[in-house]
Amino acid sequence: MILAPAVLWSQDSLLTITAEKGDGVLSLLRKQGVDPYQYYDEFIHLNKENLRDSVHLYAGATYQLPPAIIDTLAQAHIALGKETQKDNEGEEVLRFPIFGPDKEVVDMKSDRLKGTIYYLVSGHGGPDPGAMAEYEGQWISEDEYAYDITLRLAHELLSHGATVYVIIRDDDGIRDERILEMDRDEVAYPDLEIPLNQVARLRQRVAIVNELYKENKGKYQRLIVTHVDSRSVGENIDVFFYHHEKSQNGKQLAESIHKTFLANYKKYQPNRTYSGTFEDRTSLYLVKKTHPAMTFIEIGNIKNKKDQKRILEPDNRQALAKWISEGILLDFEGDTN
Repeated sequence: MILAPAVLWSQDSLLTITAEKGDGVLSLLRKQGVDPYQYYDEFIHLNKENLRDSVHLYAGATYQLPPAIIDTLAQAHIALGKETQKDNEGEEVLRFPIFGPDKEVVDMKSDRLKGTIYYLVSGHGGPDPGAMAEYEGQWISEDEYAYDITLRLAHELLSHGATVYVIIRDDDGIRDERILEMDRDEVAYPDLEIPLNQVARLRQRVAIVNELYKENKGKYQRLIVTHVDSRSVGENIDVFFYHHEKSQNGKQLAESIHKTFLANYKKYQPNRTYSGTFEDRTSLYLVKKTHPAMTFIEIGNIKNKKDQKRILEPDNRQALAKWISEGILLDFEGDTN
């Protein structure tokens, strides 16, 4: 775990973390997604009374993190995993400010995804808004809607006990408006400027995911990439799922989510044929280059009015996130290897 329920905001506003067996100072700091050498001396100074031989951690002991890391964590939010905080009645609740003030509390529905790690990448962001279209005199962009769906998916996965890294992040929170205002202040995990150059941007995301995958070696890890397509105005498309041609786990993930969509369309829209498919698409850069088993999701055509309804209605965005999470649960419980 990156940060587990043992991580608490203390009364003096310092963040504390409990060392696990095998943790050293460097590995403990590295788990927070920061450069351990940058904060090593300050960590030692803060915790000198609670270290064996002045440099070694005691398993089960609680340690203070340097204020600079606290600032980083406040920006990183969900990318670093779970935080707990006590409410007015003394009960512990999970809070993630990245979701916004109205949705920052995550109620635990189950522990069905306990021990799993999910990397969520929403398309474009920063200097690149992705596909764009005009709607009722206002411009809408792919990155804002892909990000909102991604946040909603993260919320769902966390509620089932998963650890979630949101790779492209903003401070907009989950939004319930139809028209999501465009901005360019998104960053990449942990707080990196997103390059303007497309190839550099894709390489940055691949490097981040693959490094995290390496750090979490041996754990159950999956990657979900979310995009909104751009085609001719008249082309109405369904939700499509892509995977690497040589990844059996990626294929199973895509197929499980696809099955969930088929079932939900049959249940909620029995008079409508669902034509979305799952297939290999190794030509896509993130599909080809990233290491975790993954699926690449195309939500719809931002220029088509029927597809616009799918992404503009906040209830529809929530349904998409919920259906994707249900497919993820189906995938994990069908293969816990």
